[in-house]
Amino acid sequence: MKKMYADVLIIAFVICFGSGEFLWAQDKTLNVYGPGGPLGPVKECAEIFSKAQGAEVKVVAGPTSQWIDQAKQNADTIFGGAEYMLTEFIQKYPGLVDEKTRTSLYIRATGILVRKGNPKKIKSLSDLTRKGIKIIDVNGAGQVGLWEDMAGVKGLIPGIQKNIALSVTTSADAIEKWKSMPELDAWITYESWHYRLKEQTDLVRVPKEGKLYRGTPIAATTISKNKELANQFIDFLKTEQCHEVFRKWGWK
Repeated sequence: MKKMYADVLIIAFVICFGSGEFLWAQDKTLNVYGPGGPLGPVKECAEIFSKAQGAEVKVVAGPTSQWIDQAKQNADTIFGGAEYMLTEFIQKYPGLVDEKTRTSLYIRATGILVRKGNPKKIKSLSDLTRKGIKIIDVNGAGQVGLWEDMAGVKGLIPGIQKNIALSVTTSADAIEKWKSMPELDAWITYESWHYRLKEQTDLVRVPKEGKLYRGTPIAATTISKNKELANQFIDFLKTEQCHEVFRKWGWK
């Protein structure tokens, strides 16, 4: 009986403490969710943070519908591709985001993506009003009203509107259509998308006075089991080291 009792204690010890490294690793895992736009810099900063902290940071990005069910179970932080995107997320999923932790990171400028080599010789926003130009528009994903705000200042709304050949709701849709529909000539979006699509696009920068900027917010969640680590990650994203990473990906 004594031996049996001792064996039970040993087994219990192994279960409780021998797997401690595994449990510790679980405790040091952060789950980060958001749209696809900021994926590049967020993921690169997450990799730097992971090595420094000995923690695993899993970044899942894309249309919200693809990850929201899982995020409701284990999200530690949520980021947005524009300030209004995170606000809409908070309104749609009340109680999930810890609004006290909301932080504004870096801004990114608008630009015009065109085909590699710029065969239509598009050099400005006004060139998008030319006859025969076909534009793809993202009416969502941080780009709601983007082209209209840019065109309105210059009185170009009617000319650009008539050349919008296709409207989609997400950047992922836009990328898929851009790759499968070579007849599309231009996409008014963020300069940062060019850095994700260098093989498929050239970037036409608009003049400083014509640029628009949108923010990149992030916040911890109320369900996070690693609140301290989540806040440390948010603080790390605010460092100059991460700012340099974001600049590399097209942010200001």
